[in-house]
Amino acid sequence: MKLGGAIRVVGLLSIGFSLTMLPPAAVSLWYHDDQALNFLTSFAIAFTSSLVVWLLAGSHDAALRRKDGFVVVVLFWIALSLLSALPFLLGPHLNFVDAFFEAVSGFTTTGATVITHLDDMPRSILYYRQQLQWLGGMGLVVLAVAILPLLGIGGMRLYRAETPGPMKDEKLTPRLTQSARALWIIYVLLTAACALAYWLAGMTLFDAIGHAFSTISTGGFSTHDASIGYFHSEAIESIATVFMLVGGINFSIHFLAMRNKTLWPYLQDVEVRSFLLLVIAALLIVASVLWLTGENPSLSHATISAYFEVVSIITSTGFGADDFTQWPLFLPVFLIFISFIGGCGGSTAGGMKVMRILLLFKQGLREVDSLIHPRLVRPVKIGGRVLQQRTIEAVWGFFAVYILVFVVLTLAMMATGLDQVSAFSAVATSINNLGPGLGDVAYNFADISPSAKLISVFAMLMGRLEIFTILVLFTPSFWLD
Repeated sequence: MKLGGAIRVVGLLSIGFSLTMLPPAAVSLWYHDDQALNFLTSFAIAFTSSLVVWLLAGSHDAALRRKDGFVVVVLFWIALSLLSALPFLLGPHLNFVDAFFEAVSGFTTTGATVITHLDDMPRSILYYRQQLQWLGGMGLVVLAVAILPLLGIGGMRLYRAETPGPMKDEKLTPRLTQSARALWIIYVLLTAACALAYWLAGMTLFDAIGHAFSTISTGGFSTHDASIGYFHSEAIESIATVFMLVGGINFSIHFLAMRNKTLWPYLQDVEVRSFLLLVIAALLIVASVLWLTGENPSLSHATISAYFEVVSIITSTGFGADDFTQWPLFLPVFLIFISFIGGCGGSTAGGMKVMRILLLFKQGLREVDSLIHPRLVRPVKIGGRVLQQRTIEAVWGFFAVYILVFVVLTLAMMATGLDQVSAFSAVATSINNLGPGLGDVAYNFADISPSAKLISVFAMLMGRLEIFTILVLFTPSFWLD
C-alpha cells in the first residue's frame, strides 16, 4: 500500500478542485450578491491546504496499484466534500453538519437539501450548488484522468474505482485518457444542448444553465423551492424528461451514437432497451392508478404527470413537478422502490443499475429451470454475450451487500428517532442518490437530527461509490501488502 503516494495524488487533485470555486465568485460579482469574498476565501483555504498536503506527502512513486486507486477515490471524495462545504459555512452560515451534508448531496448528485427558501438565496450560492452536481455527475476523478495524464499515475485504477456500473473494464478508445476525455466532451455537449433547450422554452439564462447542470448529472438540485414545478410549463417538463433519460443512459452508448451518427447503438444495447421498457412499465402502472382513483381527470393528463415523475425517480434525478408523496394508494412507496433500479451502468444515475437487475432476473430464471431440469446446462447471456460465473457471483454479492447496508442504515436511522417510513425513505433516497423521500424527509432534510444527517451522508457516499469501493477499506487484508 503506497499511502503516501495516494495522499500526494489526493492533494494534487484537490488543488485542481479548488479552482472550481472561482466561477461562483465571478457569478457573485456579476449579480452583486456580496458572496465573492466568501468564495475567494474558500478558494484560498482549499488551495493552500491542498498544497500543504501535496508538499508534506513528499516525493513518492506515483505508479498506483489497484488497491491504491480505491484509497485515492475515497479520500478524494471525502476531501472534496469537506472543502466544498466551506462556501456553505461562510455564505449561508450553515453549521458544519448541514454544510457537509449539502456538499456531499451535491457531489453525489443526490439532490437532498437542508436549505430552505431557495428563491431568496444569493445567485452565486445557487449556481455553486448546481455546479457541484455537474462536477460530481461525471466524476471529478474521471475529469482528472482526462486532463491530467501528466500525473503518470495508474489511471485505470482510479477509473475502475470511480466509474459506476458492473462493467468497468470496458474502454471507449484504446487509451484511457482519450476515453475519459471523450466522456467529458459528450457530457459538456449534452449540457449545452439542455441549457439551450431550457432557455428557448422560457427559462432565464441563469436558470437554464443551472437546471441543465442538475438535469444531465441527474442531480435534482433546483434554483427554486418548487423545483421544475416553479415554471408551470409542459415544454420545460418535456425537455427535462428527455434529458433525464439521456443522463440515465450509458454514456458509452452516447459516444457510439455520436461517432457513428446513428441511433442504432441505443436500439442494439440490451441494457438501454431494458431501461426504456422498465420506464414504460412503471409509467403504465402509475398513470393507471392516477386515472382510476380520480387523482387526475383524464388518462392523458395522468400519463403526462406520471411520465415526468417516473423518469425523475428512476434516473435518481429527483426533480418535482407534482407532489408524488400525496399520490394515492401505493404510488409513493412504489416510486421509492423503482429508485433502487436506477439507470444504466456508466450513466450519471444512481441505484443498483439496470444491468445488475437484468442479470439477477436472468439468473433467477435459470435457477427455476434447474429445479425442473437438474441436468440442464444453461449459461446466462445478456445481449448474446455469455457471462462468466465470476461476474454473476459479483453481482449477487453486490445485491446482498447493498440490501444489508440498506437494512443496517435504516435501523440506525430509526435509532435517531425517525419513524419507520421516514427512516426507510431517508436511507433509500440517500443510498440511491435520489433526493426526495417520504414522511419527515419528503421535502428536505432540514428538520432531522445531526446524527441522522451524518448517516445520510454515509449512505450517499456508499451509493455513489457503489458500496464496495468504501467497504473494501474496512477489510484488514486490504492494508496488508
